[in-house]
Amino acid sequence: MEFVVEEGKRVHEECSTLILPALSIGNVGQLAVDLLVSSTAAERVGYLDDLNLLPCVGNDAYGPLPCGDLALPLEVYESSSTAITLAQQRSPVAKGMMIKFAENIAEFAASSGKKDVIVLSSLDFQRLHNLDLSRGPQVYYLSNTESDGRDDHCERLGFGRLGEFDSEGRCWKYLSSVFDKNSKEDLTFPSEDELEDIDYYPSLPFAALFSAFKARGLKVTCLLCYCSEGDNIPDAFLLAEAASKLTGLTPDKFHGEEGGKWRIPYSWKSMYGAPPDMSMF
Repeated sequence: MEFVVEEGKRVHEECSTLILPALSIGNVGQLAVDLLVSSTAAERVGYLDDLNLLPCVGNDAYGPLPCGDLALPLEVYESSSTAITLAQQRSPVAKGMMIKFAENIAEFAASSGKKDVIVLSSLDFQRLHNLDLSRGPQVYYLSNTESDGRDDHCERLGFGRLGEFDSEGRCWKYLSSVFDKNSKEDLTFPSEDELEDIDYYPSLPFAALFSAFKARGLKVTCLLCYCSEGDNIPDAFLLAEAASKLTGLTPDKFHGEEGGKWRIPYSWKSMYGAPPDMSMF
């Protein structure tokens, strides 16, 4: 993976926290990063070129006017006022290459001086058991602070620990061993036909990223929410707000039109296409 700094831009060393999405159902992590980039007025400083990502190109997602800037598969934004780096991934990882991709982006984070990493992702709503509707939408977390995934700061913020995490489970153990250069265990990941319900969580991209960052000695926290396919904008706000709380980012640092509020990315205006022509009814 190569980090290419844009001409005339510089990387801010004080941006020691990295926030990035892990692609999953509903693309909630990507939408949340879009919201954070737009609201913090983060500046694109470069992009990451990785052969394990499928190629894609598109229009600038944040500017109100077409200025000729293209959106690329994996871009890096920085907000020096909040000391945060945001990586936006716009295309999926090639099949079978998630381990290599996670290893590469963990190397980028470690070599660029990042100390804390926050991964934003979503989980299939059908996997959520014992749902308590009285609490409303809830954010779940997984941290490497403790061996069982617990983190006192996340608990104080009201996030729920991902109870399905089991560091001794066969797939979690595989992920730990594959990123540990000193591991002598020869473990294999189950084939698709061999996967069981307990293997669902470690089979997702966020699990590979979590294990890769952990192996590099970085503090990593995954913020997760359950959702279904459809309009996932409310879920994006949920994760973006959770990331803000975790980093201590207050609304007065946002650049919304009225000040102190979220700024909706321009690309969201066409997310579901134009409204229907009412004359047909």
